[in-house]
Amino acid sequence: MYASEISIPTEYDVNNLLANIMSPNTLHCRNNMLFGYFRRYLLQEVFSIYKWNLPDNWDPDYFLYTLFCRGYVCIIDTPEFGVIPQWGGLGGYNVFYRPAYAIIANPLFKRTIQADIGKDCAVIKLMPDYRSIMDLVDHYADKMALASETIEINLANSMVSTVFGAESKAEAQTLKKMFDKIRSGDPAVVVGKKFFKDDGTPTWQPFQANVKNIYIVSDLLSDFRKIKEQFLTDIGTPNANTDKRERLITSEVESNTVETRTKVELWMESIQRGIRETKKLFGDIDLSVTYRYDPPAMNKEPVEGSEE
Repeated sequence: MYASEISIPTEYDVNNLLANIMSPNTLHCRNNMLFGYFRRYLLQEVFSIYKWNLPDNWDPDYFLYTLFCRGYVCIIDTPEFGVIPQWGGLGGYNVFYRPAYAIIANPLFKRTIQADIGKDCAVIKLMPDYRSIMDLVDHYADKMALASETIEINLANSMVSTVFGAESKAEAQTLKKMFDKIRSGDPAVVVGKKFFKDDGTPTWQPFQANVKNIYIVSDLLSDFRKIKEQFLTDIGTPNANTDKRERLITSEVESNTVETRTKVELWMESIQRGIRETKKLFGDIDLSVTYRYDPPAMNKEPVEGSEE
């Protein structure tokens, strides 16, 4: 567990030590900005799973980022702002060894709030274990960043096709000029006799890479798409997630459809329990969630708490 996930204030060296235990840096993409790019947009893919109705005084971005990136959000009634969502630390335990209270600190509050869960505070959590989705997002963001980096490297390497050997700078300049004329389509390129032996063979030794054998961008792009499809399957977004083949049968497609619903249904159930607890404590506030896209035909029953 990372130090940042359990809200322990630590120096950078301790945080790096804890992180490297779980994520060795030798196995990660070197381009951190590229990793951040995929992390940002994969997280937005997660947000698109559900469609929310939130009270007017709630900031939707704060609510979503807290719920999905922190794993849970506490709902409390404050004298200054009314019933609002806040992130806070959880403490204590009840008879089922679940957290008993939340401690919430905000610079705009007059005091730090300690609220008993189920009495003064409701907790809407994404997963039963109170964890966030960021481990899953980071896993696929790193894979996609590595694949993207490999694609760029292979494209660059594919540009190298011919290398000449020269004995002097003047000879090298002549060979460069000759090659430029050939590449430009000049029908007659003339060089001096010193570039040929008595038997007519050239004095230079060209090296020509087999570009066709080293060009694997098409395969990499296919693998890149498979990684994205695996991510979509894990977050419950319908997708083919199958290689194109002639004998693909209906049951294989339906099996993938079931697989895409396993996690997203569990998350919905966990969220709905938190919504019911919130309404029980603070009245029938305008808080509900539905699937942005209709569940597959196998889920014929409406989702509890939906607007249907």
